[in-house]
Amino acid sequence: MLKSMFAPQGPTFRELAVQALSSVERGYDLLAPKFDHTPFRTPDRVLTPVSRALHGLGPFDSGLDLCCGTGAGMDVLRQVCRERVTGVDLSAGMLSMGRTRERVAATAPRVEWVRADARALPFGPVFDLAVSFGAFGHFLPRERPGLFAQVYSVLRPGGRFVFPIGAPARPGSAGYWTLLAFDTVMRVRNALWRPEFVMYYRTFRLAEVRAELTQAGFEVRLQALPELGRRPDGSPRCRLVVATRAW
Repeated sequence: MLKSMFAPQGPTFRELAVQALSSVERGYDLLAPKFDHTPFRTPDRVLTPVSRALHGLGPFDSGLDLCCGTGAGMDVLRQVCRERVTGVDLSAGMLSMGRTRERVAATAPRVEWVRADARALPFGPVFDLAVSFGAFGHFLPRERPGLFAQVYSVLRPGGRFVFPIGAPARPGSAGYWTLLAFDTVMRVRNALWRPEFVMYYRTFRLAEVRAELTQAGFEVRLQALPELGRRPDGSPRCRLVVATRAW
């Protein structure tokens, strides 16, 4: 019997290998039934402080979770949006699992699950808030300006695009070498195997992202998430990027 990775209900090593040799869409379709039992799901220790911060920025009527997966970020949006919550993802399998695990309450906002490419969102400017958790490694740096322009286009004037971004691992630390090794393996895999599986954790750098958001038309500010701690130099381990559509 093959041993599960991460947790008893998690995927086996063989299942992860098959997923990693698939396309991004097909890989997540395969992973979807066990996704919530992997470290790839955004943990509650991140979701909770983001939710608290969003309460301070609201209220919001309608919210969009970009690359929503099985819906961890949707749970956050339900807490801060009054009328409508929409999740968008390319993977039909992840959306299906999100619908299955959805918790419905009498006072909850209306919930929608939409299969779409985040680079071509099928909406007009109808949202007050857009969030995303842990998905940006699936977009190459050259794709980000177009992605940010898409988010801008679906927000109403004054709408917010909000997401957490962690401080980079200190060079020479265990985290630094782990991320470097992972990115190296993915680059070798993509050089030798098709279809590509884009997942690079070291390409989403705050200075570049902030400049690209500004270029897309957003007004950008940063907000520390003190619950997630500070680095030895006193800087936050994680910040919340708050990008506002001015008009």
